[in-house]
Amino acid sequence: MTELTISLPPVLKQWIDERVAQGLYADATDYVRDLLRRDQAAGGDAWLQAEIDEGLKSGRLNENPKDVLRQIVTQYPADRG
Repeated sequence: MTELTISLPPVLKQWIDERVAQGLYADATDYVRDLLRRDQAAGGDAWLQAEIDEGLKSGRLNENPKDVLRQIVTQYPADRG
C-alpha cells in the first residue's frame, strides 16, 4: 500500500475527528478512503460540479451551516456497505 501525507487546516481535522468519534469510521484514514471511493464512484469532477451548481441555484442559506451539516449527517449516515 502507498502512503500519502497531507496537511489540513484545523477545522477540517476537527471535522474528521468528529466523524470518527461518531463511530462512523475507524480512523481518519478510513474516512478519507471512503471519501475517495465515493468520489471515484460518482465520476469525480462531474459529480462535484453538479453539487456546486445545485448549491448555487438553491440561493442563500438562512440557517447556520454547521447546524445544516449536522442535520444532513444525522439523516444520511455514511453508506458502510
